Amino acid sequence: MLCEKELKKDYIEYKVYSVLRLKNKYGFKVKLFFNDGSKSTRQIGGFPTKRDANNERDETIAALKNHTYIFNSKVKFEEYIVYWLESVMKPNISYNSYMSYRNVVRNYAIDFFKGLYLININLGHMQKFYNKIASKYISVAKLARVVMKTAWEYAKDYHLVNVNIAENVNLPENTEEQEYKTLRIDKSKTLSIAQIKILIEASKSTPIYLHILFAVLMGLRKQEINGLKYEDIDFINKKLHLQRQLGVDPKKSKVDCAKKTYTKQEIELKTYSSERDLDIPDIVFEAIVDERIKYDKNRRRRINDKTNPFFDGGYICCSTFGRPRSKSFHFKYYKKLLKDNNLPNITFHDLRHTFATLLLMNNYSLKTISCLLGHASTIVTYDVYFDKSKIVIDCTKELNNYIKKYCILINNLMI
Repeated sequence: MLCEKELKKDYIEYKVYSVLRLKNKYGFKVKLFFNDGSKSTRQIGGFPTKRDANNERDETIAALKNHTYIFNSKVKFEEYIVYWLESVMKPNISYNSYMSYRNVVRNYAIDFFKGLYLININLGHMQKFYNKIASKYISVAKLARVVMKTAWEYAKDYHLVNVNIAENVNLPENTEEQEYKTLRIDKSKTLSIAQIKILIEASKSTPIYLHILFAVLMGLRKQEINGLKYEDIDFINKKLHLQRQLGVDPKKSKVDCAKKTYTKQEIELKTYSSERDLDIPDIVFEAIVDERIKYDKNRRRRINDKTNPFFDGGYICCSTFGRPRSKSFHFKYYKKLLKDNNLPNITFHDLRHTFATLLLMNNYSLKTISCLLGHASTIVTYDVYFDKSKIVIDCTKELNNYIKKYCILINNLMI
């Protein structure tokens, strides 16, 4: 089984012997001296003529000098890709990204490249792999290309392959490639102003009232909403400092976490630009204040409850025991709200797109919207208003006036 020690093993010296006759054919030996003190001698043979063997010997010497010689040529794809996913990627990416990568690796890649050595996989293999997935799932094919390119680059860095073949293979020609960091907003999956008002009013009697407000009026992601604390609120200036989200920490296993907290760990935001300061619309601020009153009441009521004590974590969206909400808590309430009020059956994340659409309709700058959504640099394409035009945003921090204006806009809409 491939391990980190074996992967990072590298030769520091080498010796290439002269060509010899080996079993009616020709070949030569290579001796490698590794950085861990070990040695290895390998025989390269099977050449019909001495000339062929000498040509191969010259190429081997050149590869050794350039440090591109593949000395670990018996690594199978499955062995490598599982190591790369679990030991290299999992500790360094978000849980959601890890699960997406895992889906590609375990449900597609391992089966397709089964039995093949990493060094023997070629451009043809990779093209067929992309084509097979793209014939069923375009989105998975796009992700598979990212996974393979990243995995092969790592393999190249550690001399398991000579070239990143995944980088030189494109998706099928009929596959529409979405530009890097592009947000496409589909009008059919957003709410109108009238529908926003209906949803907000109907949600007041549900446990997800604040979830709805944060999503549709401030553009927050689900996990950002669940990670909000009262300490993040500037009650004097009505501002929110977004600095965390709740989710799974890929560096921890379930045994490292207390019961029912594995998916509710405080983790870093999606990107560095996701940490942002936002003005809070009046309707949202009033709801936060009301929720704080309930929070303090529940805390006082359960202060002496030794069986099920109050968890004073300071989370805004929490249970009556103070525990933060899970990622899927909103789902049943949200879907019922849509059905009962004859609203479009859109996803909760589409409320974030609705927020962006609301600002686009009121001629707010793309730079502003990008910053409010927590994107460092995003190309926003909106079918109705921009006719799929590709607009590159040069995002800066000079947005204070815009942010104040959007707050006034939302306050007026809720009147």
